[in-house]
Amino acid sequence: MRNPWGLLLLFTAFLTPAEGGVPQAQAPQANIIRVEVSGMRNDKGQTMCALFSSAADFPKRGDKAIAHTKSDISHGRSVCEFPGVAPGRYAVSVFHDENANGKMDTNFMGIPREGVGASNNARGHFGPPKFDDAAFQYSGGKLDLAITIAYL
Repeated sequence: MRNPWGLLLLFTAFLTPAEGGVPQAQAPQANIIRVEVSGMRNDKGQTMCALFSSAADFPKRGDKAIAHTKSDISHGRSVCEFPGVAPGRYAVSVFHDENANGKMDTNFMGIPREGVGASNNARGHFGPPKFDDAAFQYSGGKLDLAITIAYL
């Protein structure tokens, strides 16, 4: 006597989940933080973005950020993406590098001459925003953030 279960298992292996087959494992969603930056006063230069995981150097020491990216500007907007980010607590800082020199230009008192912003649209009082004001919890997957540039 033939095994009827063998034929049934063979048949169900070709069915999609909607047809009653065994659901296939879904590919994990890529971890990415996507930041839409708006409010640039012109399309000159580029937007520079930095992702920080601690308050130690946020936002003044961009070289201490765990990730950096830059983006072109179109119609006063740009998008920065940070792929492959592990779950954790982070803050993002951005600035409008109008002259595309790769650094934030400041006046003699250290006040930015170019537009700046931070996650949660955090603003500082007599200085840059605090990490705790800009910080957000990231649990993985895709996260969309919005930051509006301010000119001081």
